[in-house]
Amino acid sequence: MKRMQSLVSSLVVCGIALAMVSTLTAESAIQENAKVERIKGSARYKIGSGAWQTLKRGDRLKEGTVIETGADSRVDLVMGTSETPAPRPIVGEVQTYQPTAEQNMVRIWENSRLAIDKFVSTTTGADVVTDTKLDLQAGHIFGSVKKMTAASKYEVKIPSGVAAIRGTVYDMSVEGVIKVLRGSIYLSFIDAAGNSKTQSVMSQQQFDVRTGVLQPLSNPDKEGMPKIASQLLAIITSPMATTFSSDQTLQNVPSTYAPK
Repeated sequence: MKRMQSLVSSLVVCGIALAMVSTLTAESAIQENAKVERIKGSARYKIGSGAWQTLKRGDRLKEGTVIETGADSRVDLVMGTSETPAPRPIVGEVQTYQPTAEQNMVRIWENSRLAIDKFVSTTTGADVVTDTKLDLQAGHIFGSVKKMTAASKYEVKIPSGVAAIRGTVYDMSVEGVIKVLRGSIYLSFIDAAGNSKTQSVMSQQQFDVRTGVLQPLSNPDKEGMPKIASQLLAIITSPMATTFSSDQTLQNVPSTYAPK
């Protein structure tokens, strides 16, 4: 009888301990946000079914937000509070921006619409597990995703499927044209015949969902994608910081690359 009471007491203690651990784990999950770091032209956003509002540099956007860019416009987002760059000195009307290679960033090109469906991080011991789900509803985006922990997820949804991204520099259109400069993307999609398929897109490759064709990156993409990546991640040979004028347009890193 005493053994049974002791066993019950031990189980109760273990149950309480597990409940405390579960509570602490749940409490460590936090809502992340995407900071609007640069805007060229016009852009707006809305939260859920709310009204559209003008997007401004410095805005922090959480899950449930939809961002839309106008013609000849673009928006650069730093994904995650911890990835926010250090304050930038201001000299006259010019501001400097020097991101690090450890920042997850997304550039939303003109006439595009991107929704942040999910964006949370959970601290589990020594690791931080992130869960990012974006929904590309129109236009196209360019992104850079740093190396993540094994349990982390970074997905971009398009009308024809979902792209799982890991440590990747990529360009993706709503039509399903996916280009990978480095890293890899694992795509689950529905082809033109309505069949479920999967496709790995590796470094220096591109894939078109509409045709099912996997091929090497074109020369213009090989030359142009690194220029965009350098603007976002400061992967440049010159130590000079990228500079932007008061209207936030690029000043000293010209690019003739026009992604399709």
